[in-house]
Order: sequence, then structure tokens, then C-alpha cells
Amino acid sequence: MEICIRGDIIKYLFIWSYTSLLRIYGCIQRRPPSKRNIVIASACFVYLFFVVSQVGHFLPHQDRWTYDHKYKSIRGSSLKTDDDPFKTVYSPAGENTDIALSVVPTRSNVVYITLKSKRLKPAIIRGTVKPKLRSKTRRTKSNNYAFITQNNVANLEREVERKRTYGKDISWKAVRQIGQTSPETGNGARTIVETEPHVSSIRIYSERSPPWYSKKDIDAMRFLADGKVLHINEVSYKSFPPFLMFETTTKDSSNPSPTENDFKICRGLCGIIKRPIDTSEVFAFHLDRVLGLNKSLPAVSRRFSHFQDEQPCPVVLWDASLYPGGSEVNQSAVRLTWGQYQSTLKQRCWHRNISPKPGSSCSSIHHYEWSKLALFDFLLQIYKRLDQSCCGFRPRPQDECVELDQHAECVDEDSIALANIIYRGHDPRHLVFSDNKGFFDRDEDNLDFKLLEGIKELPEHAVGVLRSQRLRERLLQALFLDRIYWESQGGRQGIERLIDVIERRAKVLLTYINAHGVRVVPMNV
Repeated sequence: MEICIRGDIIKYLFIWSYTSLLRIYGCIQRRPPSKRNIVIASACFVYLFFVVSQVGHFLPHQDRWTYDHKYKSIRGSSLKTDDDPFKTVYSPAGENTDIALSVVPTRSNVVYITLKSKRLKPAIIRGTVKPKLRSKTRRTKSNNYAFITQNNVANLEREVERKRTYGKDISWKAVRQIGQTSPETGNGARTIVETEPHVSSIRIYSERSPPWYSKKDIDAMRFLADGKVLHINEVSYKSFPPFLMFETTTKDSSNPSPTENDFKICRGLCGIIKRPIDTSEVFAFHLDRVLGLNKSLPAVSRRFSHFQDEQPCPVVLWDASLYPGGSEVNQSAVRLTWGQYQSTLKQRCWHRNISPKPGSSCSSIHHYEWSKLALFDFLLQIYKRLDQSCCGFRPRPQDECVELDQHAECVDEDSIALANIIYRGHDPRHLVFSDNKGFFDRDEDNLDFKLLEGIKELPEHAVGVLRSQRLRERLLQALFLDRIYWESQGGRQGIERLIDVIERRAKVLLTYINAHGVRVVPMNV
């Protein structure tokens, strides 16, 4: 009601002022111009004063209502009464009242809800997605098994350290003290070892493994990493240095009719247990497959309960074809001196399947096999095959060639015999790379270039991998498969440091190829 009265008053004043202005305008038309201007200015001033006074009268009330409503909207609910829709009464939270609630929709009490957009899943990289962890199985011990005690472990460690000090092959004599209740056989002490179910340490999370591995490689890796160990035997004969072998009940499908001598060594599938310090055997196997050489025996890292203080040990697949006559004879090995080896390289024996002339110094090994061996040994700096006297580099005092006084034989290099040049009994044309202990601590200014002496061709596929700048990527994918080896080297950072060494040597090798005119040819023999 009050608002309507105010509106009528304003309307009446506006009409009155308009009619008065017309009358005054008619009167001043007859006045002189100077007086006429004074009258018009006075009228405008009075009108302006009137308008300003009216606006100032209404604005303070409106601002005060808006401020009060904002404050009430923030602190509590705005209550609307039936008497005055614009008059709000504040009621504290939690107080019961019969007044109907009605929130006035102003910008101060509007809540803006921002919906978080659905995050897109990252692309799944093949072979790197880790599956859900399974529940761990509690280890159970049984009194029916014979275990290695802490004293025996200490004896083993002392024996390892003593043999390392004198640079000799370990004989594992302490193994004979293990499990005195176990039956003795002609192959050495046979020990029943505790086994436990565990998650496979071979990590293949995709449908297909990396293309440089065959199905036999994957099966061999899974067997070496996860096979149930029944016995650990010490194999000790005059023909080769003693070593440890673990045995399973799994039958070897590649040897369906084993001989009597085979049963004396391995009744099923077996693996050779190396020393913990020989972990480079695992790296060498994966490097061999990445380069496409396919000459090394499968190897993985594995921990054995109550053995070597559960340190990761390299385990290499036992290949009975390397001992065609059983355990009573030596391996299928090539007997060559350095001078004969260089003569063999010049004659290009068995190249293009041409039989060598009678009376030549050729062996049964194909010419291309020496090129693959030289490339492989140079990248890993394995000197015990082609340069066991360390004539091509500066050896350290702790190197075996110095401790055994073999370095003095470099005076007559042509008479130095090659070592560990072996092949399978049914395939005398192709070499098998075994005992691949590499050295990663040798600087680029002290590499053994004697390993490349006499080599005029190198395999195209292997050199292509070195030139493609993808060696690091492939080695990371390959070494990631072996979880125990990956973790024992310090994870990705430790693996990257090893690959750095190989990449630097690969650059040196590529420079050598260009400088000496070494040809790169296909070697799919």
C-alpha cells in the first residue's frame, strides 16, 4: 500500500512540474534573452535537485535489504512469511519452526557443481602390464627333507672365496657334507631340496613373447625358473670341472630315448647351477637372442631355499647333446691353436658348403660361426675362448690369466690353444656358446681387439640391430622377463648401466667395421 501511494505522488509531481514548465516557458518568451537564460538555468537546477533527492531516498533501503539477505543466505535459511513476501526472518540451523521455508534465488546462494570428467585409461603397452598379485603361500617345512645348515652355507661361502682368490674353478666339495642321510651315487652327493609354490619369475603378460625368443626358449626359461627341484647333484669327473646340477622329474622331449650314460647324469630335465658372481651368463643369453645369433644355452636367475643364503644364482639349461658319449668322454670340442685358428679364417672353411681340401687345417666349424663368436665375445669382452692368456688387453692382477701365470705365454701367441670351443654332437658345423662370463668393468681404452683379429665378415642381422638404435629398447624388454635377475641388478637403473656399457662397445665396434673395411653379410647358414 505504501509503495502505491509513493507512485501516485511521484506521478502527480511530474505532471505538475511539466505544466509549470510550459507556463514558465510561455512567460519567458516575452522576456529579454539575458533574463530568459537566467530563468531556464534556475528551473533546471531546481529540477535536478528534486530528482537527486528522490533517488537518494530509495537506494539506501534497497541496498540494506540486499546486504541483509546475502548475510542471511550464507548463515542460514531465509524464511518467508505470509504477511510480507520481501521480509525475511532468519532461523538458526536445527531449530524447529512451522514457517514454510523458501530460499530466495540470488547469486549469493547458488552452488556451482563442477563434474570431474572421466579420465581416459593410458594405452596398454604389450608385455608390461602387471597382473594382480596372488596371495602368498606360507612356506611349510618338512622333516623328510635334508636341509643345508648355516654351518654348511658358511663352508660353501668360504670355499667360493678361496677359489676366487686363487682363480681356480670351484669344486663344491662342501656339497658332499650336505644331507648325510641322503644316498650317495656315482654322480656325487644327491640332496633332496625343499620346494615351495611361488609366482613365476618369468614375466610375460601379453599373449606373445618378444619375437626373438622361440617357443623352446620360453619353455626352457619357465622350467629353469619354476621347475620343481627334487635333487641337487655334484657332477665331478676327470673330463670336465665339477659343477652342481639340479634335477626334476620332467622328461626331456628332445631326448626321447636316453642312453644309460644319460641316466647317470640327468634322469629328466636338468639345470646347471652357476656361482652367484656369474650373473653375466643371464645377460649374455638375452643379448645372444636379441642379436639373432641363437648360440647360447637358455639361462635365468633363481633362488634356492637354504642354498647360497638364497642369493640369486645363474641357472643354465643342461644340454645332453654336448656330451654325445655320456659322462665318460669330453665335450664335443674343437682343438685349435691361435695360429691354426688364423689359418682357418683365411681358408674360409666350409664356405658355401664347399668341402675343404685334404691336408688343410680346417676344423668341422663353418666359417661364419667364427664371425658370430668374435662379435659376441667382443661386446661382452669374453676372453677365455679366443684369448685365454689375455694377450690383447691389460689384465688386472685378479684376472685368472695373471694368477695362473698364463699371461707370460703371449711371447709365442701362435702356440696358445683356444678353449671352450664346443658344438653339439649331431651338428658339428655350428658352435654353441657356453660359459659366457662377461666383463662390464673394462674401459673402452682397454678393450680386447685381439678377439676381432682375422675377422673379415660380420653377421648382417646382428650389426643391423646395433645400427638401428633399438638395442637398448630390445634389451630392456628381454631382461624384464627375468624378474629375479632384474631385481638383483638394482631394477631398471642397474640394467640401464649394463646396457650403457654394451652400447659404448657397440659404437666402438661399428667404428672398427668402417675403419678396417669389414663386410656385413647375411649369415643364415
